[in-house]
Amino acid sequence: MVALALTSTSGFADRVMDLLDRVDYRRADGPEERESIFRLRYGAYLREGAIAPNLSQRFADEYDEAANAWIFGVYVDGRLASSIRLTIASPGFPEMPALTVFSDILSPALERGGTIVDPTRFVTDAEASRAYPGLSFVTTRLAWAATEYFNADLLLATVRKEHQAYYKRVFGHRTICDARPYPKLQKPISLMAVDYLAEKDKVQTRYPFFRSNAFERRMLFERPGMPERARTPMVAARPLVAAVANEAA
Repeated sequence: MVALALTSTSGFADRVMDLLDRVDYRRADGPEERESIFRLRYGAYLREGAIAPNLSQRFADEYDEAANAWIFGVYVDGRLASSIRLTIASPGFPEMPALTVFSDILSPALERGGTIVDPTRFVTDAEASRAYPGLSFVTTRLAWAATEYFNADLLLATVRKEHQAYYKRVFGHRTICDARPYPKLQKPISLMAVDYLAEKDKVQTRYPFFRSNAFERRMLFERPGMPERARTPMVAARPLVAAVANEAA
């Protein structure tokens, strides 16, 4: 884990930084790593009542195989504690899970040249979640770092209503669309979005552990055959989150 400089001495920030020292982010490119994550997903969603039981005891979908998707396992002291999938959508690679439900709102942003990070399949191991209160911050930190690396304009959160408060408080997400039925899940999902450039300094001042450097981001996201067109430059000074909100109105 790359060392990061703290600008805050808050006890909470210190605890999350201590946890980061024990964390290994592993990109799940191989079948064994993915299978462990698919089983972790199944257990997490089943506990929450988000899916029905199935005989395979795994949960995966077609977006896991997309060229513009990155699946990560978060390991604490060598044990899989959580996972998240990041899909990077741009005009050249517009596919992302959120479009399945919110295409009427998000397609115009892509057509205007925006790049969007769509984090999905964020799950935690039940025991690890109790043992490490900062685990959600450590995991969603990957989405924040990806937004910087891919020069993205918007960072989404497609979440259930009860999870909206976390994203609003931590990242400044705005609720763009109320909950809609979501494929393969039994509970509806709402759409939230944040303008990364507008909130970046505020978030990283309050939560300095979200900072990353270029070396760490390259180690996390660079891979052979990466679709270069997914790294569309930011649409300078364009408040895309407001435009997205207007589409939803």
